[in-house]
Amino acid sequence: MATETQQFVSKDWTILKNRPGWQALNLRELWQYRDLLYFLVWRDIKSRYAQSVLGVGWAIIQPVFNMLVFTIIFGNLASVSSDGVPYAIFNFAALVPWTYFANALSGAATSLVTSSSMISKVYFPRLLIPLAPALGKLVDFAIAMAILLLLVVWFQVTPNLNVLALPLLVLIMVLAASGAGMWLTALSIQYRDISYALSFIIQMLMYASPVVYPASSVPAQFRLLYGINPMVGVIEGFRSAFLSTNPMPWDLILVAGLSALFLSVSGAFYFRRMERIFADVA
Repeated sequence: MATETQQFVSKDWTILKNRPGWQALNLRELWQYRDLLYFLVWRDIKSRYAQSVLGVGWAIIQPVFNMLVFTIIFGNLASVSSDGVPYAIFNFAALVPWTYFANALSGAATSLVTSSSMISKVYFPRLLIPLAPALGKLVDFAIAMAILLLLVVWFQVTPNLNVLALPLLVLIMVLAASGAGMWLTALSIQYRDISYALSFIIQMLMYASPVVYPASSVPAQFRLLYGINPMVGVIEGFRSAFLSTNPMPWDLILVAGLSALFLSVSGAFYFRRMERIFADVA
């Protein structure tokens, strides 16, 4: 069975052979299979909404329901600080990027198991499999962003020029989700405990991110250490852009960008290293 990745091309045929150890990323090959990536992304989108009564409504229900619960518990009962804006929109501005990250991470972590039949039958760059959920969940993210804009109008909050940094924040968010997803999906093939613990991991990551509380509540001496979690800079950047709660946290965004880049590159290399065993254990 051909699994990876060194190609010897003759006039009439191509032989694919395994290479042991760490392998370089073949970006040219990924580009050659971009049509397959498009198909996998489209399949991920269709699988969420096919035969669903509410359809894309689920992309709205999840963050809105979480906002209502968190507003009651943390905003009203616990009186958590919301940096001077209504807690509902303070929380929703964080839930928009966080919900994307959590769903993309969950989808990527289980993607190899759900695609095991395809892996064992045909050759294609396996990196496409965890990348597809990270890109497909951007549709839900765009829908949630539209709801956030409506809330901004409803609460009469004025965004500022920091919204120009949104493309950078979205890029960091996608890199973080895809990088962490590649790590988890490669580990979950060999250690099925990862799949069982996934919901717990995501829940712990949520409380390690400023979703229900402001990053300003973290002591200043631990601010940059806290920012190693790439979603810290992303979430605080979203709040600064849409709610003008604080100046744009460029220090946290810089740390988040470096952390997300490290996650994506190291995740891709680790995924490639584990790739040779996917067809055998998936």
